Amino acid sequence: MKSHLSSTALENRRLPVLLLLPAVVVMAFVVAFPMLYSLFLSFTNYTLLNPVLRFVGLRNYINLFQDQVFLSALGRTILYIMVTVNLELVLGLVIANAMSHVVLGQGLIRTVMMMPMMFAPILVGLQFKWIFNDQVGLVNNILFEIFRRPIIIPWLIHKPLGFITILAAEIWMSTPFMVIIFLAGILSISPDILDAAEVDGASEWQKFIHITIPSLSPFIYIALAVRSLDVARAYDLVSIMTGGGPAHRTELIWTYVYRLSFTSQNFALGSAMSLVTVVIAFIFTFYFFSQLIKARKVRGK
Repeated sequence: MKSHLSSTALENRRLPVLLLLPAVVVMAFVVAFPMLYSLFLSFTNYTLLNPVLRFVGLRNYINLFQDQVFLSALGRTILYIMVTVNLELVLGLVIANAMSHVVLGQGLIRTVMMMPMMFAPILVGLQFKWIFNDQVGLVNNILFEIFRRPIIIPWLIHKPLGFITILAAEIWMSTPFMVIIFLAGILSISPDILDAAEVDGASEWQKFIHITIPSLSPFIYIALAVRSLDVARAYDLVSIMTGGGPAHRTELIWTYVYRLSFTSQNFALGSAMSLVTVVIAFIFTFYFFSQLIKARKVRGK
């Protein structure tokens, strides 16, 4: 009898492993193998024009950090992550808090609010490329109607404006994700806490600052971690709207990776650059998840 129980317990312990095994195998082929192969290529001189592999050590990484285009793209990517994620955070908190007070038509408002997430990034890029087109774009036409004279602003090719238009497209498309996360967190806050604060004379602003935001801290760090990973690999919007140009003015790391790997056919240098991006994304994710763990400890969950 005892032997039968032990064998049953052993089978119960093996069952989760067996169920997870297919997913682990798929992940190994889809994620682990390409990353390891990319790491290997980054230490070689491999290109399509020179398919003979030769180990070159850290030469590709040294060349990267001597490349002014790469350094500009790296700084611009970090700025892109920080600006979009923080603005989405602020807008998401404000919109989610406002939506939590809506009584009538809340389902319709939520549906309309989530619509930007339903569009593929390529479609959003095409949409904003038309909106900011210097000849037939919506923004310049609105300015013409206001000032009653032709106003041609080269939004997509001007140095700061081109980057700002990409930021606007990213924020418009991804803010609803923040709203979903924060709205779920706000609705999970006990009404008794808010009622007690209201009895004590707290204003809506005081309740938002001292109750809502601290209660949302785990949700905030989860949203920041997910969005940082997503923004760190931004390619679609930039590729469609500006292609990283003109003259690399809106170049981000992944558009430069594509340019090196597939246009210049330098897979080794492109692999090195993509691994730098992975390291940056890992740093952001590690920081946000460490803050998430601290927030959960403070809340006792």
